[in-house]
Amino acid sequence: MRFLKLLLVVGILGAAAWWWFVLAPFGPSGETFVEIAPGTGTVGIAKELQQAGVVRSALAFEAMKEWQQGSLKAGEYRFDHAVPLGEVYARLRKGDVYTKTVVIPEGFNIFDIAQAVGAAGLGSSAGFLAAERANTALISKWSPAATSLEGYLFPDTYKFSRHATPVQMLSAMVKRFGQEAALVGLGNGDVARTVTMASLVEKEVALPAERPEVASVFENRLAAGMMLQTDPTVIYASLMNGTWTGVIHQSELHSDSAYNTYTHVGMPPGPICNPGVAALKAALKPAQTEYLYFVAGTDGSTKFAKTLGEHNGNVTAYRAGAR
Repeated sequence: MRFLKLLLVVGILGAAAWWWFVLAPFGPSGETFVEIAPGTGTVGIAKELQQAGVVRSALAFEAMKEWQQGSLKAGEYRFDHAVPLGEVYARLRKGDVYTKTVVIPEGFNIFDIAQAVGAAGLGSSAGFLAAERANTALISKWSPAATSLEGYLFPDTYKFSRHATPVQMLSAMVKRFGQEAALVGLGNGDVARTVTMASLVEKEVALPAERPEVASVFENRLAAGMMLQTDPTVIYASLMNGTWTGVIHQSELHSDSAYNTYTHVGMPPGPICNPGVAALKAALKPAQTEYLYFVAGTDGSTKFAKTLGEHNGNVTAYRAGAR
């Protein structure tokens, strides 16, 4: 009988210990970060978690590892409230590391991206811009003469460690470009010209189905020796000069910037934004048309024209509809 009572006491104490070390929530009341370096063993991880006040007992965490098995992922983890030991273990097994998100839509230029990086708390916009101009070697195989990474920072949703450097972020974006470039067959021919053309298309039209036709207008104008006369290049020239106010002025239409396609025949010296897949495909394979002009329609679509007279009619109709 005494032995049974002893077993009961031991069982109760064991259950209490199990609840205390494993099931009872424990952890910091405020934001706490724990960095697990690659190659750190279970004992080292358990000690770091205990020292940071994330788990009550390093030994209990080690026991959890023996019981649950599975590998624990390196990285930085954020904890801000008390949780059971099993939840901490599950997060490390899953690799639920702390990251900051940067969303880059199609058509964002380097200035937009730098602002997004700054807004995400990943460093200053100025530092990001300086890094993208200083690391053009990242795209040397596509554009050896590039003075900027513009055009090659692929639009996507990125998750970065809060310690990520500008070069690490830029490298990730360029890597994504390389992956997509290979998928669309961008490795053949003049990649730099194709990306520049895609950036013009990206900025001029919102509907993916119309992009091949817009690309055809630009190609037809180039073949005819006509100026491209596309407003986004004027805006980009002003952004480069730091003089963009949100409205195109007559002085900007007459600026001598190499990006100004109202004063210079041919393509601008480089991309004016970072195009997505649809624009890249359109630049690679423009529609076969005789169009030389286009203007936005009042219904959101684009109106194309073969002659200046037809184009002027489209412009007049647009202005009338806008009023």
